[in-house]
Amino acid sequence: MAGLIKTALSLEHGQLPPSLHYESPNPQIDFGGRFRVNAGLTDWPSNGTPRRAGVSSFGIGGTNAHVVLEEAPAAEPSGPPSRPWQLLTLSARTPEALDQTTVRLGDHLWGHPGLELADVAFTLHTGRKGFEHRRMLVSSDLEDAASALAACDPERILDGRAESSGRLVSFLFPGLGDHYEGMGSGLYRSEPGFRERVDRCAEILRGELGLDLREVLYKEDEEPAATDRGPDLRRMLGRRQARELDRPSLAHAAIFVTEYALAGLLRDCGIEPAAMIGYSLGELTAACLAGVLTLEDALRLVVRRAKLAESLPVGAMLAVPLPEEELAPLLGDRLSLAAVNGPSLCVASGPVEAVEELETRLAGRGVVTRRLSASRGFHSREMEPLFEPLRELVSGFELRPPSIPYISTVTGTWITSAQATDPDYWANHLCRTVRFAEGVGELLRQPSPILLEVGPGHALGSFALQHPESGPGRTVLSSLRHSYECQPDQAVLLRSLGQLWLAGAEIDWAGFHAGERRRRMPLPTYPFQRERYWIEAAPAQPPGRP
Repeated sequence: MAGLIKTALSLEHGQLPPSLHYESPNPQIDFGGRFRVNAGLTDWPSNGTPRRAGVSSFGIGGTNAHVVLEEAPAAEPSGPPSRPWQLLTLSARTPEALDQTTVRLGDHLWGHPGLELADVAFTLHTGRKGFEHRRMLVSSDLEDAASALAACDPERILDGRAESSGRLVSFLFPGLGDHYEGMGSGLYRSEPGFRERVDRCAEILRGELGLDLREVLYKEDEEPAATDRGPDLRRMLGRRQARELDRPSLAHAAIFVTEYALAGLLRDCGIEPAAMIGYSLGELTAACLAGVLTLEDALRLVVRRAKLAESLPVGAMLAVPLPEEELAPLLGDRLSLAAVNGPSLCVASGPVEAVEELETRLAGRGVVTRRLSASRGFHSREMEPLFEPLRELVSGFELRPPSIPYISTVTGTWITSAQATDPDYWANHLCRTVRFAEGVGELLRQPSPILLEVGPGHALGSFALQHPESGPGRTVLSSLRHSYECQPDQAVLLRSLGQLWLAGAEIDWAGFHAGERRRRMPLPTYPFQRERYWIEAAPAQPPGRP
């Protein structure tokens, strides 16, 4: 065994060690000029062919063995990193071991400044088992990662405890309101899976929109730099000029395409939705992913129902912090209850004059309301003229029962196959109240749920966190930044993937690194917490007196 190990090391390093204690050959041995004993450490030339060596073992019982070793082929060099940001994952069986793992990795990175951070991340993903106590960091370069690990900055380094693996994830798809030009542009540049899906949708939509959606969606192609800090207050307060993406047909198409591409990217990484819920327009994304609608039919429905809405008079929508039973008597004949987002959070919708009147009445009572960025009174009786044209459109689709369970926000519970395949359901969809609070309550009642918002912002996650069913054991995350958040898109997505891993969701690291040429490298191994179990002898007792 010692000879086998020595030979393997010689092949690895390309050197021949000396034979111990050898000085000169026995004069009785005739080497014939073909053999020699190595007296010192020498280089082992390859002469253009792989190095080979034989190892013999002669057993005292008469068993002889011989094995021929050949050097391993040269390791293929890593390719350039495809991502500007990297996700580092650490885990251990105990908190103490996790702390030691963090320190040892930080020291290793400081001591090896030539390492490729993408290869470090790849090794941590594919060469380390995921234990219960977990830690993650998103970083853009080796020095930054080493500094963050050394400082253990709680704003950069997140901890979690995966008490059970394989936790189920539910996707939440937002509707109109938090969209913005440039949403997902960082992912479009750096993630091939996201870009391919956006490109496919944009080509399908050329005939429906009469333009290339990418030229509108990515008109603002600059995402926040890594050095940006704090939110964009102008955007947070909603102070912006009207833009082309405010047109319902373009806005609806952009939201659907972004959500569809982002969901596909997450699925490439092994994050498969066990259930879904979509807010208004977001339900079309859920239906498409569940196989109810083909991608082509879903895109056609998204754009044509938005264009039909554009033909209606201008309307408005108002967020009101009141329970449904208190708001309903105030709506009168012209306004409708558009959405119930929480126990005390509803949306009224209808003509602009009626919304303004309700806004004034509530302000007189001291109720602070907020006008939503919608140019029509969606989910109100104002949408009823669209029923027949939408029914005629959907009747031409081949609707299928859902392959993934999802919540209907029309009923607030699980959609049935009969509803999903009924054209009347989809024709009525834009006229009915969005019962998101009831629907997300169904998801929160699942065992140890993880709710992931798949789309711009984190409004749905906020509603879920305020829900009475929310509490310990429930995880709510977002995956794409809000317009006012100054963070790169990919850093936000990697942070979300890291948080999913912290919570116990399974990540398909092979899918995550698909298309990359990465290599595993030597990194610090597990810091075992050694304990002494030796039974100590009892101290000797002095002999008693006679």
